[in-house]
Amino acid sequence: MARYTPEALKRAKQLRRELTLQERLLWSRLRNRQLGNYKFRKQQPLGPFIADFVCQEVKLVVEADGSQHNDSCHDAGRDRWTQQQGYTVLRFWNNEVNENLDGVLEAILNILPRLPSPTATKRTSR
Repeated sequence: MARYTPEALKRAKQLRRELTLQERLLWSRLRNRQLGNYKFRKQQPLGPFIADFVCQEVKLVVEADGSQHNDSCHDAGRDRWTQQQGYTVLRFWNNEVNENLDGVLEAILNILPRLPSPTATKRTSR
């Protein structure tokens, strides 16, 4: 896992208490292994950044973006860094989460089987 800064950890703890509506909607369906039995963490520090949701076992980052992310050079740099660490990044607009939560979850679920799963590897190596 990518190391994170103390500042990122402090900010992540604050963000966990201040989820946006869209983050709360997603979290209500990602938590407790509800989606494909994959474990997600919310507001997870990754290096100098904080990802909305991370599934460490398959190195997947899920982001819910509002209008502040339009044409964001920061997001492009952040995605590049995250991908260099071996993560796949999925971004959804807040209105997608609001209007089509099931479709967003289906898109996440559709990519999960294509990512390597340590659980599947353990089962086949026995």
